[in-house]
Amino acid sequence: MSDDGDFGLVDTEEADGVGDEWESIDVSDTEADEIARTRDREFSEFRKRIKNTEQFKVTASVFDDATYGALYKLVQDGHIDAFGGPISTGKEANVYTALAGDSEARSASGQSGGDGAPRDEEVAVKIYRINASDFRDMRGYLDGDPRFEGIGSDKKKVVTAWVRKEFANLQRARKAGVRVPEPIAVQRNVLVMEYIATEDGRAKRLNEVHIENPETAFEVVREYMRRLYDAGLVHGDLSEYNIVFHEGQLVVIDLGQAVTVHHGNARDYLERDCENVANFFARQGVDVTAEDLLATVTRADGAADG
Repeated sequence: MSDDGDFGLVDTEEADGVGDEWESIDVSDTEADEIARTRDREFSEFRKRIKNTEQFKVTASVFDDATYGALYKLVQDGHIDAFGGPISTGKEANVYTALAGDSEARSASGQSGGDGAPRDEEVAVKIYRINASDFRDMRGYLDGDPRFEGIGSDKKKVVTAWVRKEFANLQRARKAGVRVPEPIAVQRNVLVMEYIATEDGRAKRLNEVHIENPETAFEVVREYMRRLYDAGLVHGDLSEYNIVFHEGQLVVIDLGQAVTVHHGNARDYLERDCENVANFFARQGVDVTAEDLLATVTRADGAADG
């Protein structure tokens, strides 16, 4: 597989600078927790039906009742209509496909990350496993982020904060003009977002395709890194494994760990991102160094070196 050599940038929206990193994120009990506690007949039937589906059988034992409550609420709110198969499984989260629900119900819930346009395509449902997640790794990205002060060491709160952080990061990245999956809804430890895929399945990562025009691809990635930084975010785990090629565009994925520029480790994370990206494109023949990339990303006017 190869790219077509022409990567377009998306437009930015009017933003208020670095913005909302000082706004706390609520990690108190959600409607999903209340649903799990109440366990009415409809929820119980839904839980039994989901647990018996083939795609959930392997991981059902690590999902708590409130996770099923979150899925139940997302179906009720029209964000999800029917579940599909697994996209990926990991030590902290599983990602599944699902048929998108009714767009009017999604808009009415007040959680839509997009324009509420009608959808008949698949979406991605990312489910973090609270009982299995290694929240100690998550804490390194949450501690020092002013949005998450006072969370403590409660595993449920840490994971809930992480999911809401990912949702907020995706929203901010899109507003800054970075092509990322559109966040659609969040409920407790479940995130619904755009499914970046083709008819053959998930979109290919940069390390999985032949890049015909690596110089242009690098310029787009560099600009996206600069836009993230200008919006007050550092990806924190950027590499050829977290950038995918889709319909002529490069898409940045996995923003759960992204931190604000005020995070104590933000500079270290950014330097690591620059090193990963520079090393990859240098192997593709692009004349770039991590130092030059860092200078461009952090420069106020975003002018390229030359």
